[in-house]
Amino acid sequence: MQTRVGFIGLGIMGKPMAKNLVKAGFSMVVHNRSRAAVDELAALGAKPAGSPKEVASQVDVIITMLPNSPDVERVALGRDGIKEGARSGQLFIDMSTINPVVSQSVAKELAPSGVAMVDAPVSGGEKGAIDAALSIMAGGEPQDFERALPLFQALGKTITHMGPLGTGGFTKLANQIIVGINLTAIGEALVFGTKAGVDPQKMIRALSGGLANSKCLEMKSEKILSGDFAPGFKIDLHFKDLNLIHDAAKSVGASIPMAALVEQVFAAMRAGGRGGFDHSGVITFFEDLARIQVRKAQ
Repeated sequence: MQTRVGFIGLGIMGKPMAKNLVKAGFSMVVHNRSRAAVDELAALGAKPAGSPKEVASQVDVIITMLPNSPDVERVALGRDGIKEGARSGQLFIDMSTINPVVSQSVAKELAPSGVAMVDAPVSGGEKGAIDAALSIMAGGEPQDFERALPLFQALGKTITHMGPLGTGGFTKLANQIIVGINLTAIGEALVFGTKAGVDPQKMIRALSGGLANSKCLEMKSEKILSGDFAPGFKIDLHFKDLNLIHDAAKSVGASIPMAALVEQVFAAMRAGGRGGFDHSGVITFFEDLARIQVRKAQ
């Protein structure tokens, strides 16, 4: 029998992910706070639902892609939530980036209902979601991961079972440390070179051929050079992740001085009204300090 899949959270990432599941042939039931995205999926053949409870009552597997820990807790455990519509044998896959401790807590609440859980946050941004090329890092029991794998294969290219529930979330937070520090370093370096009179386009070309190259430099250089900071992943969301990292680091006793520094830079971006920028827009923090714009210096 065909697996019936529920998808809750049709935002920048969730909508293209749900579309890819429809394209892969899964029977879909979808829910979102705003109706427009639901209607868009319904036009492709998905069935609309009025609440997470209504989604859960109709499907075998439930996927959530939500902004933060409280959102997942509310959708999973709150009024008209997944728990109220759940039944034994269902699988709940949370693909949001949240505090892994919250993932573990939600799983404990759902377990008496016979619902298994996998935490499977993703990396790759909006483009990766659209292209079904996400990196998926999953935590959960091996049999639950295997059950989720056909869905993951419709969404991503790099799919890794990290270990028990929560390890997917901790891996994603580690990813966000690297990405945040990398983008901040790229911004600082390009402004430094541009201020010294170096052509930023040539600088990126040169840096891309050496040890300073990175996926961030490859994927974000065009946005940086054009000054187009329409969000693939917002500063606001990365700042949220940095806060999660701060809390998670305290829970495991890890020191994160560089992530803490980047958190403050991103806080300054938000205070300056730039929280809606793509996270590559962190370069504007350094442009302001140096009183130069990389995109206009070419």
